[in-house]
Amino acid sequence: MESFEDLLNMLERPAAKSSRAVKRKWREIEAVKERQRLRKELEDIDFSFDDDLIEQLM
Repeated sequence: MESFEDLLNMLERPAAKSSRAVKRKWREIEAVKERQRLRKELEDIDFSFDDDLIEQLM
C-alpha cells in the first residue's frame, strides 16, 4: 500500500491526468484517512488493541 504522502505527491505532480484518474486517487486518499480514523478509534476504545488485527480486517 502506498503511503498517504505518496498519494498526495502523485496528485501534486503536473501531468496530463484525466479527471477520472484524479478522482480515483482522491478516493484512495479518503480510504487511507478512514483506515487511520478507524485505527485511532479502536486504539481509544481498547488500550490493548493489536495493530495486526486491523491488518487482518483490511
